[in-house]
This record gives sequence, structure tokens and C-alpha cells, in this order.
Amino acid sequence: MPDTSRPSTRDLVLVPAILTLAVTALRLVGELQHWSPALFSRAGGGGGAVIGISWLPLVFGVYFAWRLASAGEGPASAGKAIGMAVLGLAMVPAALFIANKLGAPQLGMIVTACLVFLAAGIVASRGWPTLGRTLFVYALAARVPVAALMLPAIIGKWGTHYDALPPNFPVMGPVKTWALIGLFPQMTLWIGFTLVTGMLVGSITAAILRGRRREPVATAA
Repeated sequence: MPDTSRPSTRDLVLVPAILTLAVTALRLVGELQHWSPALFSRAGGGGGAVIGISWLPLVFGVYFAWRLASAGEGPASAGKAIGMAVLGLAMVPAALFIANKLGAPQLGMIVTACLVFLAAGIVASRGWPTLGRTLFVYALAARVPVAALMLPAIIGKWGTHYDALPPNFPVMGPVKTWALIGLFPQMTLWIGFTLVTGMLVGSITAAILRGRRREPVATAA
């Protein structure tokens, strides 16, 4: 029997947000203490380190989708939800390819990536708005602390990935630097990334759950 209780967004997001904040804190300590680069890379962008929050939307996207679908809040069409997520995902490389072909400078590419990821997240969310709203709240809970952390890291030159600059980044004041590589990306690119990835795995999860529920009905018939 499906769980018909309808969890609030706060109930869904609270524990994942706390766990994500704990991972952020652990990542910061690991980088400051120069722990294993494979786990706590200090390279710009995170260096694909294992200990990080960028892969958590893949986990929590499944969790949110399972909770919502179990409570009867699944997508109207799992196929449409998957299709919109794929469309959003495809927008990113297409836009970056066009911007590169048009000769956009480094800052232009950064701005383009940030805006197109956010737009992609909005498009992906159209396929399952309830999951999209949940992921958006989670994204804010995950990314606002990182944005706030990056300002003192850049000002203090901590030597972490939170203050690492892109190659050939122009010289400017710390607050302006933070606005361009900290605040702006965290509130656009990374929120969009959370939406796109979470919507994709969440929509696939909903399709699998829906298929499993139909099997017993077909067997009984």
C-alpha cells in the first residue's frame, strides 16, 4: 500500500540539508588540514573530490522522488518528466558550444554557464513541479552556506577550492571576485545543476516505481 501521508517540503528537505551542511563542513576541515587530495581536493571547482556536495542531488533526487511518489505526489507523466529533464540537460552543452563559437571571453563563458544551467533547471522542473520545488528549496539550503563561506575564504586566501580562481582570471578586489565566482555561480549554476540532476534521477525513479506498482495489478488480473 502506498504511503498516503503528504510530507511537507520542510519535512523532506530538513535532514538532507543538515547532512549536506555537515559534508560542507567536513570538506572545509579536510582542505584546511591538507588531507588526502583524492577526498578533499583543493583544486578549483572541487577537482572531483569524493567528499563534496555536488553529487548529493543524485542521492536526494531519488529520495525526494520516492517520498513524493509514495505519498501520491508523483508526476502526471513520468515520460514527460524524464523528457523535460533530458531537454534541460541538453541545453547546457548546446549553449556553451554556441557561446564558444561566438568567441565569448572567459567571463562571458562563466556568465553563460551560470544562466543556462539555471534556465535548464527551470525547464527540467516543468515535468514534475512538486519535485522541482522540493529540489529548489534543497538547493538553496545547500548552496547559500557555500556562497557565504566563499567570501571569507577569498578574502583570507585560505588555499581551498572555495577560494581557488579559474585560470587567467582577471585581477580584481576580493568582494567583486566573490560575486563573480562565488555568489553568482552558487545562486545560479549550482542551483540549476541540482535541479537538472535531481529531476533526471527523480523522474526515472518515479517511472520505476510506477512500473512496479502496475506489475502486481497485471498479475492479479
